Amino acid sequence: MSRIGKTPITIPAKTEVSKKGDSIVVKGPLGELSRSFAKEVTVTIEGNIVTVTPVNESIFANALWGTVAAHIKNMIKGVNEPFVKKLILEGVGFKSAVEGKNLNLALGFSHPVKIAIPADLKVTAEKNLITISGINKENVGSFAAFVRAQKKPEPYKGKGMRYEGEVIKRKEGKKTA
Repeated sequence: MSRIGKTPITIPAKTEVSKKGDSIVVKGPLGELSRSFAKEVTVTIEGNIVTVTPVNESIFANALWGTVAAHIKNMIKGVNEPFVKKLILEGVGFKSAVEGKNLNLALGFSHPVKIAIPADLKVTAEKNLITISGINKENVGSFAAFVRAQKKPEPYKGKGMRYEGEVIKRKEGKKTA
């Protein structure tokens, strides 16, 4: 039994959830999201309640049960309030700027790093703080991880890019005798 899957999902006001074939479409004040799910899980919409149930008792259906419910909850939450990830850039000479549809980063390399911003995301950069927001949780998280991977924080001085609230475990430097 999935604890996440068996709890009914309530649809807030100004949000519309509909089913078209094997895909679920969620419309809200911030936009529209659609996603198709496997046939091992059925999604029923009754009034302002969405319920997810497995078709049979197979291991695969039970594994997908909670996952599908979590995806639908994230879709409903995303069209009502955007998901936000914040990255902090630390280091002397490290800079970030948004120019048009590109994120330009100076990360101490011999060349500037230019990353194309996906159309469904909004990226802002002030001083050493990069804010990534959008209605799709998966896209926000994967883009933030891709940007962070350009210069991961190093353990000695903590220079690099880290998530807001992320704790970098520091190492002690070389000792002289």
